[in-house]
Amino acid sequence: MPKPDFATAARFWIRLGFISFGGPAGQIAIMHREIVVEREWLDERAFTGALNFCMLLPGPEALQLAIFLGWKMHGTRGGLVAGLGFIVPSVLLLFALSTVYVHYGRLPWLEGVLFGLKAAVIALVVQALVRIGRRALRSRLHVALALGAFVALEFLGVPFPIVLLVAAILGAATAWRDPHRALPVAPPPLEPARRHTVRVAIVGLALWLAPLLWLAPTLGLHSLWSEVYFFFTKAALVTFGGAYAVLAYVANQLVEHLGWVSAEQSVAGLALAETTPGPLVIVLQFMGFMAGWNQPGGFPPLAAALLGGALAAWATFLPSFVFIFLGAPHVERLTNVPRIGAALAAITAAVVGVIATLALLLAQVVLFPDGWLAWPDWRAVGLALGAWLALERLKWSLPAVLGLAAAGGLLLRGLG
Repeated sequence: MPKPDFATAARFWIRLGFISFGGPAGQIAIMHREIVVEREWLDERAFTGALNFCMLLPGPEALQLAIFLGWKMHGTRGGLVAGLGFIVPSVLLLFALSTVYVHYGRLPWLEGVLFGLKAAVIALVVQALVRIGRRALRSRLHVALALGAFVALEFLGVPFPIVLLVAAILGAATAWRDPHRALPVAPPPLEPARRHTVRVAIVGLALWLAPLLWLAPTLGLHSLWSEVYFFFTKAALVTFGGAYAVLAYVANQLVEHLGWVSAEQSVAGLALAETTPGPLVIVLQFMGFMAGWNQPGGFPPLAAALLGGALAAWATFLPSFVFIFLGAPHVERLTNVPRIGAALAAITAAVVGVIATLALLLAQVVLFPDGWLAWPDWRAVGLALGAWLALERLKWSLPAVLGLAAAGGLLLRGLG
């Protein structure tokens, strides 16, 4: 198939960064339609192999798919342009929205808009929970993993990475014991140039260390900013299952354990992230932004917030570029290993339970603001149900649903 010239591809990736609404499913669908069906830059086999590989990695799969496809067509520079074009518009837009939120979030009209968006987010999380559950819970083991993950996180306080690790081990063990799961031996891997692999590893490590080399002598390795950077680096390495899963982990840590962000702010962040293009995991940038705003130390609050958001975004997105540039030459071998596939399926099953904990948190904050034993906020219940019906039954687009939810929230708050 004829590949586009670099300038044409670059224009496509930058345009994608401004129109990629709809979460990972919608973004992957856009890339498939544009690259495979309409433009015929890559064939179905190449696209599917790239997607399967990205599903094996922690991090936002739509971003990683864009990086991979850009690399496939134009090498490292293609991957860089594709990835940056995909995320930079959403990074800048969310910084602007976050600044508006912290300065004007108490204005009645903006509170009404956020009220509607938060209710719509509940519908989105429930929709994701149902869809992932239908796809992932294919056996009794998978159902047990989902229930176990929910209980472990919600009631036992088991760390999120441990839940995923146990699920992966159990899934791989089933493939080891079940001979019917065995697949034909994968084709030999494409041997990447050792020099390229070493160079990518060194550059990736240097880029990760760069913020620390500035933080250590100026603010100290035990400052809030260093802790923010280390925390979001760890989160980026365990973000299997998409943004909803990692947000459940991040919200639990930042709200319940570290106290950097309030539950109300975490819900507002997800609502704002839903209104931006690009990967939904951009919500982690908002969480870092609010951590700096709430605890500015000796900085002006906005400067502290921008620093916290920038550190969170850098730690969240840098690993995706490094993983793709390191692993792309090994795609065929990795995506055909049975135990890796079984481990991934088990992780996806556990993620169903993880997302259920997020749904519970959102319901508590938005639907039952006065506690579980009090009456719910019927306005929020009505908006959430309306958003769910519009998405699930009427098949409206996500921007349309969010726009109507914001208008509904503004109207109901005005009447209230």
